[in-house]
Amino acid sequence: MNEQRRQVLEMLAESKITADEAERLIYALEADQPEPSTGVADRSKSRPKYLRVVVIDNSAGEEPSRVNVRIPLQLLRAGVRLASLIPPQAVTKINEKLDESGVPFDLTELKPQQLEELIDQLGDLTVDVDEPDSKVQVFCE
Repeated sequence: MNEQRRQVLEMLAESKITADEAERLIYALEADQPEPSTGVADRSKSRPKYLRVVVIDNSAGEEPSRVNVRIPLQLLRAGVRLASLIPPQAVTKINEKLDESGVPFDLTELKPQQLEELIDQLGDLTVDVDEPDSKVQVFCE
């Protein structure tokens, strides 16, 4: 463990900062660390910070309808970490309700490493909608 991370944890233990502040500081420290070289040119890009969803609908004829949503990936990362704090009894009930709603998803399978792999693989994805004048884009930036 590096010295800066230890200091942040000590401040947290001494109640000088909150858990949220400690998380943000540790994330900032990790972001400042140079990533190990993989030899792949695509890895030289900086780490994505947002998931962007853009919907443009020109089919109305007048002004195009535009939806532009930018979701901080840190929010998704924090959500995945928080999911690990859910008590096992609650996870079972949540999984049952998700399955009843037609979403066969198991919260116990949600791992931070998988989210990072998904973010890495997402890259730039464009989805064409059936309408010729409409477009949906989902990408990380």
